[in-house]
Amino acid sequence: MPQLNDFAGQWRIARRIEDGWMGHTALFEGIARFVPDAEGLVYSEVGELRIPKEAPMAARRKLLWRQDGATIAVLYEDGRPFHRIDPSARVVQDWHECDPDAYDVTYNFTRWPEWRMIWKVCGPRKDYVSISDFRPA
Repeated sequence: MPQLNDFAGQWRIARRIEDGWMGHTALFEGIARFVPDAEGLVYSEVGELRIPKEAPMAARRKLLWRQDGATIAVLYEDGRPFHRIDPSARVVQDWHECDPDAYDVTYNFTRWPEWRMIWKVCGPRKDYVSISDFRPA
């Protein structure tokens, strides 16, 4: 299965965000870049988010991906821990608690080099499922 350096390069993203509270589906299309730095990879994505009945808006995010033993540590841009990926598995599950909400993530690498990331987020402030499909650009 993919190792950290296998992600380096550019990927197309198609994301569907199913919002349980609002009862609608938002769509994101964009590009993710994994760029090497001294400690691993810097993940940055940029694209357009379309929410029903709203004007399209630019969206972006940046994360750090670091080799940490046998796993890949995914960190926020400021270095705080976010979650981990076990690259030896075809399907990886982890979670992140952002009190009072909980974030469960599943990575699916069974169709590598295409892959999927699913976030299920629930709590008193959030209720959505985000499904992101990545393919080489």
